[in-house]
Amino acid sequence: MAKASRWAILLMAATLLAISACAPIQSGATAGAGSNAGDAPGSLVIYSGRSENLVGPIIAQFAESTGIDVQVRYGSTSEIAAALLEEGANSPADVFFAQDPGGLGAVANAGLVAELPETILTQVKPAFRSPTGQWVGVSGRARVVVYNTDMVTPAELPADIWDFTAPEWSGRIGWAPTNGSFQAMVTAMRVIWGDEKTAEWLEGIQANNPVVFEGNSPIVQAVAAGEIEVGFVNHYYLYRFLKEEGEGFKARNHFLTGGGPGSLVMVAGVSRLASGKNDANALKFIEFLTSPEAQQYFTEQTNEYPVIDGVAGPEGLTPLEELNAIDVDLTDLADLRGTTQLLSEVGVLP
Repeated sequence: MAKASRWAILLMAATLLAISACAPIQSGATAGAGSNAGDAPGSLVIYSGRSENLVGPIIAQFAESTGIDVQVRYGSTSEIAAALLEEGANSPADVFFAQDPGGLGAVANAGLVAELPETILTQVKPAFRSPTGQWVGVSGRARVVVYNTDMVTPAELPADIWDFTAPEWSGRIGWAPTNGSFQAMVTAMRVIWGDEKTAEWLEGIQANNPVVFEGNSPIVQAVAAGEIEVGFVNHYYLYRFLKEEGEGFKARNHFLTGGGPGSLVMVAGVSRLASGKNDANALKFIEFLTSPEAQQYFTEQTNEYPVIDGVAGPEGLTPLEELNAIDVDLTDLADLRGTTQLLSEVGVLP
């Protein structure tokens, strides 16, 4: 079977999975106790802060290959993290699949996750896993500036994200302050710069009248349409549009070379909930996500970087080791609450 056809079938399966599973979870249904007993495949409840169009096919593949009854609740990482914190030990979730380490850290710091076994942790490069074993990375994502190729040249773009506070960028910028990855970048700013300088940056961008979007995809689309000239996004969103619209799509990525907080490489990752009823299946799923097969899915279908050795990165992307990425411990990006509080204090969030 051709690879494209295979993933198309899996996407259809993911849609059916969401129809049958997502609503019951959102209405409060839980997986049955003892679902891993005997020879039955059992159940698995995933709370996903990653969107269905990105991870639905790979979740469907896991369900299809194992026979496990997988139920998924989708939402933003911050929404899902907040739900887990509110539900606590009463949550039906077995696995938290997060867009960024901030959400993972917030849930881990609340004592809601169980340590992962070394057999899973050692599959992933040390930079992309929790040193205390509380979560493991699944795919790597670089923060970039997406720019309109008719309106801006790479030579005009700053090396450091701080420089976008200059008045010359007024009315030209798009951002998504409610997006989890954006908030992870702001958390990195707080770690590197401190809260005072981070607040100055936020106020400087605000003074430049940025256009506010709900997420990364609308920013990329608006850049290509010339509605804005640049936007702060994750690298892989551009490639969806290039696949659909071809090389004539008038947007490209620029990785900031200055090595500051805007030069951040993050991971999407997973953790196992300590209160989960389907522990064995949770471990099976996490082990599957760190397998070469699943890693190949992320590189080929979502254009994200692999986090294990032996899997080539996405074709045409600069290898991670060649990026001048900021040197920050991803576990330091856990203070999501402090970041949202700062965003509210400076008027970026209501």
